[in-house]
Amino acid sequence: MDRFELRRLDYSLTEDHVALQTAYKQFFTTHCPIETVRAAEESGFDKNLWERLCAMGATTMALPESVGGDGATLVDLALVAEEIGRSLAPVPWIDQVCAARLLGRLGGLSPEADDTGDIVSGNRLIAFDPHQEPTAGSRLLPTGSIADSIIVRDGDAVVRLAFDTRPARVANIGRLPMAWVDPADADAVTVLASGPEALAEYQRALDEWRLLTASALVGMVEQTMTIAAEFAKTRYTLGVPIGTLQAISHPLANMAITVASGRNLAYRAGWFMDNEPDERPELAGSAFVFMAEEAAKAATMAVHIQGGLGVSAEAAATAYLVRARGWPLAGGDPGATACRIGDIVAARETAARAAE
Repeated sequence: MDRFELRRLDYSLTEDHVALQTAYKQFFTTHCPIETVRAAEESGFDKNLWERLCAMGATTMALPESVGGDGATLVDLALVAEEIGRSLAPVPWIDQVCAARLLGRLGGLSPEADDTGDIVSGNRLIAFDPHQEPTAGSRLLPTGSIADSIIVRDGDAVVRLAFDTRPARVANIGRLPMAWVDPADADAVTVLASGPEALAEYQRALDEWRLLTASALVGMVEQTMTIAAEFAKTRYTLGVPIGTLQAISHPLANMAITVASGRNLAYRAGWFMDNEPDERPELAGSAFVFMAEEAAKAATMAVHIQGGLGVSAEAAATAYLVRARGWPLAGGDPGATACRIGDIVAARETAARAAE
């Protein structure tokens, strides 16, 4: 078995991957304690944290070298997304890199463009509509209240919108900078591309958003599990730690299984999207649908393990619970992604049977 074929089955991390993840884990541990997360809830965005993150090259790494980026792989990006989820970082990194990568593939990040450098560096925020099934008129977008420009689908075209006045933020369970955005209200509209190829590139951006959101949920669940496990070690009943009881230890074991399964699925999806994008197009959506369901379950169980303390407003477990439920909904109903997965698998099986 050659090295390429082996990599299709082996998703362990290299030394470079581990060093990358360690660097971002240390960054968020230092600069994004739970107090920072709480302080940013009103706006859903911490500008100071964002500037520090951009200074580390978190936005630059995601883009090709041809526009001044570092050409990171999707597995590299998944590692950063994990740490964002682990810390609940109030930054629009996932939306920024997915929208910027889409803009680059559609030719909107040429060296001649005035704002290319600002987008690559993160000084100019760009977002896109991550809904699987776009709707006409206003749409609720996860970074609509802070983005400088927004990419959306309009029929068979992909367009870029700009607003002189940013839309007002809408309160939401995920504590995101969400806002209703109506393309008809845009002060400037630029058609980036149209036709099947443009829509295919947009679908790739959707898959990247789901992959990175799934990775963020993996980090979120792992930290939630850690919070619950530490609590279970220090609380006693009948003279023993509550963590020794099956009603506690088994759910914690299930969380560990969720983390391992979701992480491996995300790495696998990222590898195939980079190397064989047409081979397993359902993997990114599968990682997202799996983690969207399991993250909510894990966070709910973590709150239950902590009892009355878990449901208090100041408890860290509560902060993880609301985001575990809210972040997957930023792109609409995860059921729409599940339906797309079903369509992909059904089409593949039908084609295979026809070829027999």
